Amino acid sequence: QVQLVESGGGLVQAGGSLRLSCAASGTIFRSNTVAWHRQAPGNQRELVALITTGGSTHYVDSVKGRFTISTDNAKNTVYLQMNSLKPEDTAVYYCTCIYYWGQGTQVTVSS
Repeated sequence: QVQLVESGGGLVQAGGSLRLSCAASGTIFRSNTVAWHRQAPGNQRELVALITTGGSTHYVDSVKGRFTISTDNAKNTVYLQMNSLKPEDTAVYYCTCIYYWGQGTQVTVSS
């Protein structure tokens, strides 16, 4: 059973930064697209960012220019660097690969 474990969430002031990490129990990130999703209260889950095995990245419009997704295959880890955070970024963030999902990490941005 593949496990994905997120870390790095927390409480931050508007304008601040956080880096989320997601560690996989195997080498699954080397062969598949990896993505970050988020879900805020009252909202549907939305795709935030993804990265392909070829290194192509895609972002939801609301985070373009502020968030960066990257992988470190040697460490079986994917990252989401979040800068210039806004209160509307508050959500539970999940990393995903194929049909595997992490447990989520809470990000709260205060005004």
